[in-house]
Amino acid sequence: MSDYHAPVRDMMFVLEHLAGLDTICALPVYAQAGADVETAAAVLDECARFTTEALAPLNWPGDREPASWDQGAVRTTPGFGAAYRQFTEGGWQGLQHPPQYGGQGLPKAIGAACNEMLNSSNLSFALCPLLTDGAIEALLTAGSEQQKAHYLPRLVSGEWTGTMNLTEPQAGSDLSLVRTRAVPQPDGSYRLFGQKIFITYGEHDMAGNIVHLVLARLPDAPPGVKGISLFIAPKFLDDGRRNDVWCASIEHKLGIKASPTAVLLYGDDHGEVGPGAVAEMVGQPGRGLEFMFIMMNAARYAVGLQGVGLAERAYQQAAAYARQRVQSRPPGGRESAAIVHHPDVRRMLMGMRALAEGSRALALYAAGLHDLGIGEDDAARRAEHTAAYEFLVPIVKGFSTEASIEAASLGVQVHGGMGFIEETGAAQHYRDARILTIYEGTTAIQANDLVGRKTLRDSGALALDFAARVRATQERLAGHDAAAARAMAAALGESLQALHQAVGFLVRVGAEQPAAAYAGSVPYLMLCGYVLCGWQMARAWLAAGDLPAEQADFARAKRITAEYFCAHLLPRCSGLRDAIVAGADSVMALPADAF
Repeated sequence: MSDYHAPVRDMMFVLEHLAGLDTICALPVYAQAGADVETAAAVLDECARFTTEALAPLNWPGDREPASWDQGAVRTTPGFGAAYRQFTEGGWQGLQHPPQYGGQGLPKAIGAACNEMLNSSNLSFALCPLLTDGAIEALLTAGSEQQKAHYLPRLVSGEWTGTMNLTEPQAGSDLSLVRTRAVPQPDGSYRLFGQKIFITYGEHDMAGNIVHLVLARLPDAPPGVKGISLFIAPKFLDDGRRNDVWCASIEHKLGIKASPTAVLLYGDDHGEVGPGAVAEMVGQPGRGLEFMFIMMNAARYAVGLQGVGLAERAYQQAAAYARQRVQSRPPGGRESAAIVHHPDVRRMLMGMRALAEGSRALALYAAGLHDLGIGEDDAARRAEHTAAYEFLVPIVKGFSTEASIEAASLGVQVHGGMGFIEETGAAQHYRDARILTIYEGTTAIQANDLVGRKTLRDSGALALDFAARVRATQERLAGHDAAAARAMAAALGESLQALHQAVGFLVRVGAEQPAAAYAGSVPYLMLCGYVLCGWQMARAWLAAGDLPAEQADFARAKRITAEYFCAHLLPRCSGLRDAIVAGADSVMALPADAF
């Protein structure tokens, strides 16, 4: 089992050369918070120290001794509570949140790099602040001034944590089926009755209070999503009484075992307030799903970062093992050598490295667009950046998490038979990765969003705008005097052609043959992911050529990884294109009762 080493140098390279950190930090909203390149470097260095020293050593113990339940109380893995105190004392929860509520107001791009480190070092731990971040975003947008003043300082400091209560036994992805009831009270409050499942950190012992954001229905609410409202129901009320929200059990899971996934009962008369959990409404009646989607969208991007972080950790684990495991003679060798010298092991390691670096580059580039969408003076430019960011969110979530499963699987393969043995740690990464493509919206849900809301709604205009950005980089490479650059340009050109053909097909059939369009939605998401990650790696190749001589080794490694991505991963685009434009009939041909 290897130690975790935060890739701060690569993160800073991406922030400076691909995400536009200088431009972001010059915006007044971030300049006032003291953001600049030097601050970013200092924050990332300190986050690297915290995650490697405090969180990474708890990752394996968390898998061996997961969270446990006893009569409604949850005990987290030994050491998690102390690590969480260090996390809050360091101000990490408030890194990118508004200063008026106790945050530091730094750009999302800097916060995203830090969140990747949290996820790499200890995915189970990182889930708690991830959900709190989402609760903060939802209240910032939809909360009343009184709610903001009361809850946000405590959430931003990490004194309290937040949850997102959507799923019920009969209501998974289809939230129109939510049945939890909110009964109005004479004093203007509400009482909640119902059951919620799969609630991450719905009960734990690390913070003084847990703020539950809950979807529920008023008695006179219409059926469907328009009848859903959003409520706040804290574990403890202001007077110290225990609210009527009870953890009935926690799930026994394939991975992320140290993260308690709770079944919560509202209104089972387990608290100190009588039947029904005391709650207050957020925003207006019937707009609950709209407000909760703010939290969900933030969480979807954050889960994409989980994919990046896990791919990086699996790569580091495999590379460390490959350097020390001696086995057989490599081709052309005369004696046994470490397996890192074997070509196919090298191929797998390069694939893992390329997926991690490409996914990181796209995620931090997207975060930069988010920051520009907040800080630009011109309203039209803000809207343009925000639309671009929102286009990328399902790709960051879907592609990065799918890539993490591939990387973790390759990591097991690099270890050989030892990868199947739990003690090496490779299997934990594989098991932890498997949930990432499922929660906060499956890959198919992200892909449907990308097809329906992000591509068909504007007849492919934004997708083709990104294609034009890729084309500009491809033309720069095509005019370069290095043969490697021209080879990358050719690969990018072929992948762009595949993207154009896929977008054209979707726009052509989307209205009249929706099943044909959505049959290829996941291949379309993956196609976009390869093209856009390959674009970022190509931009990185160009930027690496301008690095000073003392960074020559880093620049060479960055360029080789970019060349590998274009040579080995971009060719997948043509097959994905074929599945989109010619594969729909075979997807839907068998009748349902044949399965």
